[in-house]
Amino acid sequence: MNFDFLAPVADEVLAAFQNDQFAYGHEIQFHTATTFPDLENVKIALLGVCESRVNPKESSTAIFNEIRKNLYGLYAGNWDVQVADIGDIYAGDTPEDTYFAFQNIIEYLLDAKVIPLILGGSQELVYYLYRAYDNRGMVNYVNVDARFDIGNAEQPISTYSYVGKMIMDEPYNLFNYANIGYQTYFCPQEEIGLIEKLFFEAYRLGEISKDITLIEPIMRDADMLSIDISSVEALTKGSPNGFSNREACALSRYAGIGDRLTSFGIFQLYDLEKTENNSMLVSQMLWYFIEGVNYRKHETDILKEGSYLRYAVPVEDVAPLTFYKSTNSGRWWIEIPFSTSFNNKLKKTTLLSCSYQDYLDACNQAIPERWYKAKRKNEV
Repeated sequence: MNFDFLAPVADEVLAAFQNDQFAYGHEIQFHTATTFPDLENVKIALLGVCESRVNPKESSTAIFNEIRKNLYGLYAGNWDVQVADIGDIYAGDTPEDTYFAFQNIIEYLLDAKVIPLILGGSQELVYYLYRAYDNRGMVNYVNVDARFDIGNAEQPISTYSYVGKMIMDEPYNLFNYANIGYQTYFCPQEEIGLIEKLFFEAYRLGEISKDITLIEPIMRDADMLSIDISSVEALTKGSPNGFSNREACALSRYAGIGDRLTSFGIFQLYDLEKTENNSMLVSQMLWYFIEGVNYRKHETDILKEGSYLRYAVPVEDVAPLTFYKSTNSGRWWIEIPFSTSFNNKLKKTTLLSCSYQDYLDACNQAIPERWYKAKRKNEV
């Protein structure tokens, strides 16, 4: 892989933590002017992407450097996950040049079993993150955002239309799209209707803020996840409402714990109000994501592992629902049955992450909505 399009980590970042021998920065492998990290044993690679011209916004690494300095000045937990900072992709001669370089480096990292941890410019970059999964089967994408970002897929790609491109462009690899934290006054009713028609998932800000644990099963099924930084309250000029700072860190940790998740990014960072507290918050979100990865349960297939309890729940008008509870973590899954009567996208019986409450609801004859949507998508 040619890494010439990656700029090394700035000297000011490397100098910021040198006076503290316990700082997290001493545990990181860095791309410098003379060395590039050996990724063989690395689990997470931090990458900045300086592209925001579709907005248009000023393209600069200044905010990335502030976030890095804060992150590397923190202290690590009792972790063994190895992290490398591979630097930044500078904006190319055209946005398309940046997209090409970005998609290529993501493909390389995914092939190497390294999780890209992305500091992003404008959010259309997520489309090219998604395209890096083209040869990896169906994709579950979770978007933490006040908007659905579906837009008009017939228009040039933008921050507010990239999800529409993911839905409409071949190859059709998007199995599920889940939006966390949408705010209705930012979402056209036509888009809300489309989410329902396609059996995608959408959770209002107030619903999640009442009980942040609702997102755990959603995060557990995600392959890729992005956070629009404007979804966090009062960090940008975009909206005064959004997730609290603590909720943003909880979202990041839940994302890290998700065993399936292979990429994570925080985007629209050029919209961030440039204060020390704001850059520190993003640093702490990254810290919590890394901690989450460190504490993964590695339960990607509990049926093969054999460490589960099976529960069959009779439900009126449908075949019995089959639940599985991990005897290691206590987490729950529900079976999506395979049917030869349909052109199944998943091609096999699969498990959908769920909660204990979903099991209790099924015992009370209430079919979990996520199960119903996943089953219908599988039948289309």
